[in-house]
Amino acid sequence: MAYATINPATGETLKTYDDHDDAELDRRLAAADDAHRQLKSTSFDDRARWMRAAAAMVDTEVDATARTMTTEMGKTLAAAKAEVRKCASAMRFYAEHTERFLADVEYDAAAVNARRALTIYQPLGTVLAIMPWNFPLWQAVRFAAPALMAGNTGVLKHASNVPQTAEYLGQLFGRAGFPDGAFQHLFVASDRIEGVIADDRIRAVTLTGSEGAGRAVAAAAGAHLKKTVLELGGSDPFVVMPSADLDEAAKVATTARCQNNGQSCIAAKRFIVHADCYDEFAELFAQRMADQTVGDPMDDTTDIGPLATRDGRTDVSDAVGEAVDSGAKVLVGGTPPDAAGWWYPPTVVTDVAEGTTMYDDEVFGPVAGLFKVGGYDEAIDLANAVAFGLGSNAWTNDAAEQEAFARDLDAGMVFINGMTTSYPQLPFGGIGTSGYGRELSDLGIKEFCNAKTVWVG
Repeated sequence: MAYATINPATGETLKTYDDHDDAELDRRLAAADDAHRQLKSTSFDDRARWMRAAAAMVDTEVDATARTMTTEMGKTLAAAKAEVRKCASAMRFYAEHTERFLADVEYDAAAVNARRALTIYQPLGTVLAIMPWNFPLWQAVRFAAPALMAGNTGVLKHASNVPQTAEYLGQLFGRAGFPDGAFQHLFVASDRIEGVIADDRIRAVTLTGSEGAGRAVAAAAGAHLKKTVLELGGSDPFVVMPSADLDEAAKVATTARCQNNGQSCIAAKRFIVHADCYDEFAELFAQRMADQTVGDPMDDTTDIGPLATRDGRTDVSDAVGEAVDSGAKVLVGGTPPDAAGWWYPPTVVTDVAEGTTMYDDEVFGPVAGLFKVGGYDEAIDLANAVAFGLGSNAWTNDAAEQEAFARDLDAGMVFINGMTTSYPQLPFGGIGTSGYGRELSDLGIKEFCNAKTVWVG
């Protein structure tokens, strides 16, 4: 399986790469292992200096990097530039805060008959990162920045359709001053990943991807007793109650569904609306979805570019077709254009039946399912009816409802009167078939550290 840049706006193959052979793979794993032995002995100040240098490079190279991402997976150029800048911000965040996050924790020594009792945090070693194409820079950097600052090294198996972005990341941290081999990309097919996980030089694995990929990686890592962090799919609910600002809710709902051309695990996908405000919200939402501009992702006036892959577009189209065949109604969109490239229009579907993909699963494109409910309890039951539990959104200006939603929504994250997003300052992750473990914040950096208890008599 060759890695290839295929422009999703045209379907044209622009550049191909051969997979790394076994000798090259071994060389890279050995380099990562050697780099860890060096990096774990460096100071937080040294790592922070290198990380800030990497952030400065990312900022300087924003235009070229963003164009590469847009060409490889179709996100709008504006969104790509925002992603690049977010990566630089996260690098600086961990450069500033890691020493505090990983400071020794002192306990009550007298209570355990000691002169001193504490926990110290130490890196595990080389971590394999398996990353997807939808946020090709951010998904990798939100792992790489804390991992490197903690003293771990990383090898990146990126998605096969973003090889130029993978190559950029594989060279970035070495250019910034980190030891040679501290962060490298691997061009390897998925059927070789189990062997990489089994290698003694790999100490842990992190994956962002599908539920199926998560199960496979967890099984392979579990067989070798290696730590995993999994961020998998989502079918996030977006609940709207009568007290909400409906115009603002519809505006944010459109962004929440169409961000990244609708290809985001934390994109709102199921819009659950109280009957008392359903008709008004549906009209506002459908109009805003219809007003989205689909076109050249390099054009500043474009809201939505093409989907990243031909198969992805087929999956979206099939899900909408199945829903319609089962009695659903299309308010907006629903028909892909007859054009080169992998386009799909913003779409709103109502009366989605149980048992269909749109009801139970994740649709990875700008397609919204709209559901009417009679009250709070029905909204919660529907929101929690799927196996996923990544993000969730609730719109209400009732303080009691806000507290109730925060308590009752089964998800790793609840956003009230806003859309689910990621911040370096906040833990990110899910429950259920959306995975386990956390990225970002202090929790994310500690996932790949040994919390070592020290007792001194």
